[in-house]
Amino acid sequence: MGEVFDRVYEEAGEQDAGEISFPAMPSLPRENFRSPIALICFLLTAFVGLSVDLWTKAYAFERLAIYGRGAVVVESRAHPLIPGWLELTVTTNQGAVFGLGAGQRMLFVSVSVAAIIFLVYLFANSDRQRFYQFILGMLLAGVLGNLYDRVVFGYVRDMIHALPRWPKLFPWIFNVADVMLCSGVGLMVVYSLLHSGREPEVKPGE
Repeated sequence: MGEVFDRVYEEAGEQDAGEISFPAMPSLPRENFRSPIALICFLLTAFVGLSVDLWTKAYAFERLAIYGRGAVVVESRAHPLIPGWLELTVTTNQGAVFGLGAGQRMLFVSVSVAAIIFLVYLFANSDRQRFYQFILGMLLAGVLGNLYDRVVFGYVRDMIHALPRWPKLFPWIFNVADVMLCSGVGLMVVYSLLHSGREPEVKPGE
């Protein structure tokens, strides 16, 4: 039996090394992770957006929420910002933006983690598109803000009520993270449309 194994090893050693080599996996571009301007556009935007989101949630719930047994919000005081047009009133949301998909906590957590990875990938490949990196930072802030709530509280804290004078016209209550997500998606669409027809720049000598 030992002779058989020795023969197999000898035959394998005679093969050309190029026949059994595997292609190298493409590496993630690192230039933007070393660029202060790119990091400011992406990470600083995400940090500021996340800070504003968490602060407004804590502020609104501390002053407006009326809790029942088990620290569950059962009612809310209203705090007008622009009477009839915009007010703060707190509520909890078990779903996604505007209450869609209620009760799917683990699904939304998984989707949020995947979204964060995808946003980092887009940032790494964004070259020097600063406004695009700013948009990615907005989206990252929105994802992180609502992910934090789902992990810590088991629900998302909402407090912004638009058009309270016409509750049937716009019945949803949302938060700063939702604003960043919706605004970021909208800006992403506009940015893509404006840059879709542009040809890539060709460097001299190519």
